[in-house]
Amino acid sequence: MITAPEDTVVRGACPHDCPDTCALLVTVRDGTAVDVSGDPEHPFTRGGLCVKVDNYLDRVYSPDRVLFPLRRTGPKGSGEFERISWAGALAEIAGKFTGIAAEHGPEAIMPCSYLGTEGVLNGLNVGDPFFAKLGATVSERTYCDSGSCTAYAMTIGDSAGVDPESLVHSRYIIIWACNVMSTNLHLWPFIAEARKRGAKVVVVDPVKTRTSKAADWHLTIRPGTDGALALAMMHVIINEGLTDDDYIARYTIGYDALVERVQQYSPEWAAEETGVPADDIRTLAREYARAQPSVIRIGVAIERHAGGGQTVRALACLPALVGAWRQPGGGILQLPLWAFPVIWDNFIHPEMLKPGTRVVNQYLLGDALTGELALDPPVKALMVYNSNPLVVCPDQDNLARGLAREDLFTVVSEQFITDTARYADIVLPATTQLEQEDIMFSWGHLYASYNHRAVQPLGEAVSNTELFRRLAAAMGYTDPVFLRTDQEMIAEAFDWSAPVMQGITVESLKEKGWQRLNVPPPDQYAPHVEGDFPTPTGKVEFASSLAPGGNFVVPLFRQGSTEHQPGNPVDPLPHYIPPRESVRTNPELAAAYPLSLLSPKSHAYLNSSDANLEFHRKVQKDPSLLIHPEDAEERGITTGARVRVFNNRGEFVVKAKIDKSVLPGVVVSHVGSWRMHADGLSTVSAVTPTVFGDLGNCPTFSDTLVQVERKP
Repeated sequence: MITAPEDTVVRGACPHDCPDTCALLVTVRDGTAVDVSGDPEHPFTRGGLCVKVDNYLDRVYSPDRVLFPLRRTGPKGSGEFERISWAGALAEIAGKFTGIAAEHGPEAIMPCSYLGTEGVLNGLNVGDPFFAKLGATVSERTYCDSGSCTAYAMTIGDSAGVDPESLVHSRYIIIWACNVMSTNLHLWPFIAEARKRGAKVVVVDPVKTRTSKAADWHLTIRPGTDGALALAMMHVIINEGLTDDDYIARYTIGYDALVERVQQYSPEWAAEETGVPADDIRTLAREYARAQPSVIRIGVAIERHAGGGQTVRALACLPALVGAWRQPGGGILQLPLWAFPVIWDNFIHPEMLKPGTRVVNQYLLGDALTGELALDPPVKALMVYNSNPLVVCPDQDNLARGLAREDLFTVVSEQFITDTARYADIVLPATTQLEQEDIMFSWGHLYASYNHRAVQPLGEAVSNTELFRRLAAAMGYTDPVFLRTDQEMIAEAFDWSAPVMQGITVESLKEKGWQRLNVPPPDQYAPHVEGDFPTPTGKVEFASSLAPGGNFVVPLFRQGSTEHQPGNPVDPLPHYIPPRESVRTNPELAAAYPLSLLSPKSHAYLNSSDANLEFHRKVQKDPSLLIHPEDAEERGITTGARVRVFNNRGEFVVKAKIDKSVLPGVVVSHVGSWRMHADGLSTVSAVTPTVFGDLGNCPTFSDTLVQVERKP
């Protein structure tokens, strides 16, 4: 008698570096996952998954998965490898690391990682103790939101801000530099519900995105000028008496100085800077101030220009000016992750760092590897995990030259042979989320999640936690931190005694899959009705008390290191810093490269993840360049034509798409596509700059001038 196999449903959580952190239901049959769906009971996921995750099984069971350790057999960049054993791979890595450390010093070894998976265990900080013990170069990771976090902390502290579910109560919603429908999809139903209840939805974005098209009002702004608009809104609100004077008096500091500062930022001045008409600026400021509660949702793109940090400072000041914090649904939404009592030091172990260890920012990885930073000692070994830097780092061609060095020993832990992995000497097989245990915070809602391993690891793939246990053993490290099991690490992940964790335990999370933090429900959540901001003064700091300490990067982004901070002076008051590369600010450069390039996140990829999978590539379509009809006509470009996009840093070739969704003088090419699929083996990252913004060593991807010409 033949019986049908029984299905088991396993609870999990999406691993992507995305604010939604969706709750997953994985159906397993005879040890094989046969379906992945969103949990319909999760208040934020609501049963739906985005295009990036809906077919996650394609990733898990792809025939292209790396399932065994590999050693390079061909030239660097060729992607030619042979299978080797784990024992052989570990012995070679340990031997190389030990030899390089002995000859050049351990700082000649550099890790490179980010958030290819976002779990507390396997995510950003999983390798930090190992590299601290080794004495390797500290890797600063400020690709995303670092400048925003520095600015936010200087203004309102590490507050969770607005509960995203509370947006249903908002009366006025400004979505600023965030394409919600592509990068924060599960927030949109709450925005849509607010609109049904009478809220107005405004989008501030240089491009008419999916979200812009769905809004009530789209303000098209010149790239990099968002700070000018925010400061002009302050000018109107203050000078027209639209402030909440009681809230300002009780819960802010530095107001008088702010009043004086914003007098120079009139709507007429801002109109010249931003391209937004002065009357529209006044309307926006008046409506935002009068329709309470009002909320501003900022995206990660907001910081990606020269003045990105000060832009976030200005935006973080606005809610206090109008008393938006008084009600649920009022304030600013940046990163609710601040609500989670993750004990990061249990995963970073900053006490293991050797005093004086140098810090190198991954944004400058190309310069670090090619000698342009003049590092002493030079980087002789690189270990990459949770990242594909050859696609996501700027100055791509320079980085490729660095990775091609024969004297550079490179190890890459990966699920696929990415562009970066093609240059590796050793490739190690990494598990997917279905093959590992983890516990999750979220930077887009207030639910902690547990990810159960649904299936056994395929081949010889291992989780990041197991990878570093094996590496530590190979190096002879016996510190307790390297001997912890995943379950012991999960027990150390949160401060389980914190008030927000009341009613939540490891066991309850395992059973239920997810639980809301112990905070008021969305219709009551208003954490700053009476101030209580986590700043040194307990107030919104229009004039920042942290500014005298100089510019800084939050230690979480730099392996816990507090040394070698940028330290450059910071004005305590928000102010406008124009883009470095624009027609208005750099006419000499613009004479050769007159178009401003934006490289936003793709709809179907998460950074470079999934850009190798057939379904996602079909949805995203071939890389393209959006160009306004006026700019296209001037260059003899038609839709579908191959175009060369270039500047003094590099070039890439894509097909043109003539589209009025972009401003004249602005072109758009989405980031994420792999070089191996590109026309000419370069992508948009070949032209982006390696210059930091004003705060937190934030990137300046959106501060880029290029020229475009038709290719034969």
